Amino acid sequence: MGITSHIGLNEWIDKMAKMCQPDNIVLVDGSKEQKAALTAEGCQTGEIQMLDQKVLPGCVYHRTAPNDVARVEHLTFICTPLKDDAGPTNNWMSPEEGYRKAGEYFKGSMKGRTMYVIPFSMGPVGSSFSKIGVELTDSIYVVLNMLIMTRVGDDVLEALGTAGDFTKCLHSKAQLDINKRLILHFPEDNTIWSVNSGYGGNVLLGKKCLALRIASHLARKEMWMAEHMLILGIEEPNGRIEYVAAAFPSACGKTNLAMLIPPEGLKSKGYRIWTVGDDIAWMRVDTDGRLWAINPENGFFGVAPGTNMKSNPSAVKTVQKNTIFTNVVLNPDGTVWWEDGDGEPAAEGALDWQGKPWKKGMTDADGKKIPGAHPNSRFTAPLDQCPSHSFRTEHHHGVPISAIIFGGRRAKLAPLVYEAFDWQHGVFIGATMASERTAAQVGALGEVRRDPMAMLPFCGYNMADYFEHWLRMGVRMRWQPKIFHVNWFRQDENGKFMWPGFGENLRILEWILARCRHDVDADKTAIGFVPKLKDIDMTGIKIEKETMQKLFEVKPDDWVKEMAGIKEFFATFGDRLPVSLAAQLEALGRRLEELGGKKM
Repeated sequence: MGITSHIGLNEWIDKMAKMCQPDNIVLVDGSKEQKAALTAEGCQTGEIQMLDQKVLPGCVYHRTAPNDVARVEHLTFICTPLKDDAGPTNNWMSPEEGYRKAGEYFKGSMKGRTMYVIPFSMGPVGSSFSKIGVELTDSIYVVLNMLIMTRVGDDVLEALGTAGDFTKCLHSKAQLDINKRLILHFPEDNTIWSVNSGYGGNVLLGKKCLALRIASHLARKEMWMAEHMLILGIEEPNGRIEYVAAAFPSACGKTNLAMLIPPEGLKSKGYRIWTVGDDIAWMRVDTDGRLWAINPENGFFGVAPGTNMKSNPSAVKTVQKNTIFTNVVLNPDGTVWWEDGDGEPAAEGALDWQGKPWKKGMTDADGKKIPGAHPNSRFTAPLDQCPSHSFRTEHHHGVPISAIIFGGRRAKLAPLVYEAFDWQHGVFIGATMASERTAAQVGALGEVRRDPMAMLPFCGYNMADYFEHWLRMGVRMRWQPKIFHVNWFRQDENGKFMWPGFGENLRILEWILARCRHDVDADKTAIGFVPKLKDIDMTGIKIEKETMQKLFEVKPDDWVKEMAGIKEFFATFGDRLPVSLAAQLEALGRRLEELGGKKM
């Protein structure tokens, strides 16, 4: 008799076990008792260690290998029979080659280890939005993370039944050999293989691998949307709650916005913010013709450095218990610390993310400061511990989306906020969104990096077809969300940010929702609608009128230059690019020309 009542699942487990050769197979049931036993075992083997349980109850600490600290995009592949189906923005490998190559690395990889079988649901168990996966792994760290990030347990197997569909997820740390590391997606087989990594983004296969790369493929086939978006609810004193979904590339304040704290100047209005999710949105058109969304995850997998009581007090409160900290500084008293966090690290006895003795202010041979926490160090924390956590995360029906917001980091180009003319124009705005590299990122400072809908590393098929899918989804909606673009990072002539950001961004969200309700007018520009200054509530904050005008300035010549970069990017998709996006680019050129912009 198999480990479950699902014959196909049992056969797959047996087949993978024959390849990986574990000593034992354990079914993860989601119980507190089993979690406690696994935690104790992980501490015994050194995979994790307990933190001070009085100060950080339920919290544990983990270090990854020094060569295994982030997602490895160059080792991440979409495995489709036709290379063109993966598209120019993805790495491609044929399914035959993928299974053969990774199969060699998986062979015998779990000898002397236990294979854990994790049945998990992305989204509320049983919801029409949700998808079930089963991850096989030899890592207790992965099991403990999946218990936080997804819904795990016997109820998932009950929902799966004896013949339900599931995503087959196989992971092994193997030897953590970077030269044999692969993260492979087989969309047509609904399968994910990850080998020789232990870092969360590569091995928590419910996250980016299933929730975006595989889900985006399923979403196109089944006519829904899997997006790299936060979901945020804004409640007014009269009880009305409106929800927005927002997509931002890295280093653009996504998690901070998802947990926004209303600024002092607007607190008298009595707004309350509800966090539905900080990273992923699955969206469907319901019978009412509106777009509804769920957050398929059940936790946060957030970057620790820069998280503090000023930048994100809700995140700091969230991680005070039942949290896994990865690659941060370990203090001798069993507490943790990271750069740009709160307080100070221990003056003596602290260990850095590699386990080496460390003191704040240490420098290398070139006089450069040595960070104690890795820049990509993480916390994994339950969603329901967030002070602004929304009860609607457990609602099978999701939440209705009033607005979709795209964003980027542009020093001079994009206004603080502008609104698309219509859905098709909004898809063009999303397809062309970009950020300029910061000093902390690899590449030339200020270099423009295109990241359509913040999905460039996560779209599981040809991105030109993804744009077409967006256009088709708009046709299916009777009530399309309005689409906006924001840029919190516009700078003045001295390189100083003109907008304070953080909680003050609620002032812009307030205008966005007012536009969705048709409560305020706007000024039409070549790129979209921008606010009239009188419609941005500036109570309790002082910014010069001249600065505000510059924040919404649209310079035709700068946008003509931007068009050249867009045209070059669109050319990478060849004939597969939707005709309407090329038409949107031409229309933008005509509007700019009318305003005196030079021809592209």
